[in-house]
Amino acid sequence: MAPSNTTHTRSIRPLQPTHPNGTTPQHSQNDHLPPHNHFALHHTLRLSSDLTSLRSDGLLTAKTPARLFPTTTAEVDGEDCLHDCESCSTHLPRKWDIDEDDKLYGNIKGWQRHLLVATGKTDWVRDVEDEKGSVMEAVGKAASAVQGGRLMLSASNIPLPDGREVSDEDGMGIYGPERRTSVLVLPAWKWVDGVRPGDVEGLIKGVVNTAPTNTFSLVAVRTNGIPNGTSNGTSSNGDTHPEPNTSSSTLTLPPGLSLRPCNHRYLILLCSQATRDARCGQSAPLIRRELERHLRPLNLYRDLHDSRPGGVGIYFISHVGGHKYSANMMVYRRAEGEEVEGAGQCIWLARVRPEDCENIVRYTVLQGKIVKPERQLRGGFDRERGVVSW
Repeated sequence: MAPSNTTHTRSIRPLQPTHPNGTTPQHSQNDHLPPHNHFALHHTLRLSSDLTSLRSDGLLTAKTPARLFPTTTAEVDGEDCLHDCESCSTHLPRKWDIDEDDKLYGNIKGWQRHLLVATGKTDWVRDVEDEKGSVMEAVGKAASAVQGGRLMLSASNIPLPDGREVSDEDGMGIYGPERRTSVLVLPAWKWVDGVRPGDVEGLIKGVVNTAPTNTFSLVAVRTNGIPNGTSNGTSSNGDTHPEPNTSSSTLTLPPGLSLRPCNHRYLILLCSQATRDARCGQSAPLIRRELERHLRPLNLYRDLHDSRPGGVGIYFISHVGGHKYSANMMVYRRAEGEEVEGAGQCIWLARVRPEDCENIVRYTVLQGKIVKPERQLRGGFDRERGVVSW
């Protein structure tokens, strides 16, 4: 819901981190049903053919933002959802100019897995696969080994695992055949450490291809207790493949690599690649600063070196498309419950401004709701409800 054009004076109500998803909200007609009713919700969505369409893999494509994620309403969420943050002192550059006319929703290309590579940098060459000697380059060369649908590749500012700085003084640089780094596999929510360019093909075959996908619905797991990996799926290109098991014990690690869980409860990814568009390089630090301001009082902010369980990790990543809609933000949220691992949702937003950050934390990060669906929602997935935007 877009903010009112009328100027309002209000007291900012403190955010309450009482539950990983925020305070238990009432349910409006476009909200999630309680967890035990996931099958009923999936059945209801199937019947709404005007708002959803059934894919060949059994998932649903949500034709409208409200069918993908619940939207905030004043009746359910209070008046705060109608207003941008009034205490925001962070502002985008004065001559900030982005596309405000295009319809955003439903135009992103679907993806099945996301691989984030730690580089310690916030900007890269135009195409990160052209970073000579890097793991990103190796992933590009091993693209034919990827199975189970599209793999999204992002370079990130995640620190290099051995603590070396980007301006390395030993003459080797940050990339090279013997330079090890870490990668984060999503939606599996798993770190793989010790990765060198020469390990990438084994990483793809032994870890990435056997990790869960965005299009593996958790509905059956929620309702029937069916273990992950017992159903077949069809990727967006129509190739049938067995859905992977999410258990760490099933992943085959090449020698020298190690696996560990990602401890964060939520991840926020911000495009910062100035070589693609200066607006991304300008907006990402400003958005992070404002997110941090709202997360710190909740003890939810985690900096790049903070591995405490829970909280929100904020990472800068390379180009994801749509830089004319800066700032681009992807919010990954862990699935609820103990019976599954990994991300349950990814909410992809655009046209994000610093004054949006308070409500993005309050409603989107903590509750999975969208405040400005028509203006900001590009798409995403909800594995817990078996719905995607593509």
